[in-house]
Amino acid sequence: MSSETTKESQYGLCLDYYEERGLETFGLMSSQAWYDDPKRLTFTLSRYKFAAKMLAGRKHVLEVGCADAFATRIVLQETEKLTATDFDPIFIEDAKKRSVGKWQFDCVLHDMLSGPMPGKFDGVYALDVLEHIMPETEDQFISNMIAPLDEHGVCVLGMPSLESQDYASPLSKEGHVNCKTLPDFKALMEKYFHNVFMFSMNDEVVHTGYHKMAHYLFALSCGKKS
Repeated sequence: MSSETTKESQYGLCLDYYEERGLETFGLMSSQAWYDDPKRLTFTLSRYKFAAKMLAGRKHVLEVGCADAFATRIVLQETEKLTATDFDPIFIEDAKKRSVGKWQFDCVLHDMLSGPMPGKFDGVYALDVLEHIMPETEDQFISNMIAPLDEHGVCVLGMPSLESQDYASPLSKEGHVNCKTLPDFKALMEKYFHNVFMFSMNDEVVHTGYHKMAHYLFALSCGKKS
């Protein structure tokens, strides 16, 4: 391919990147989504973009439940340092394969129910994770997740709304044992933070509209309670 050129010279960069590294790859989960339902990736990427903008400028951010960490780069773009964790070794090994070059970040195997992460962070986020945590262990999960968060740190949690589950696909619903309404989600986070700001989301659009019609919910929290 080195002898080929693009019709417009600026797109030669595409060939240069291909010559240097080959094609970029999906992760295990993102590849499955791209094959089964490509539009789902737009929703996932949009969720990560929202989290990234809310965490912009943070010095060290912790991601909890990163899975294949395909979208983690979006948050890394806005922060100085990022550590991604998951309790599944298969996903962590998969994520490490794409943590290369300018997109390097730490990928650590860790079960948040077993205890807090070592270190100190000024931002933490978990997207599509809390709904997989049994209600009786959610307090343990959140307490451990925010334990290394400093007093001025920011926490972003995102999860499908309880109302959305009537319309969710069987694959999406599998493992969802703890979806919440917006008021219940806010009440939960107010146990841990002085300030909790709620947002709704439909497809890739974040808004402050009527929460019972939202498919997805965000809780943006700051001012950790002692």
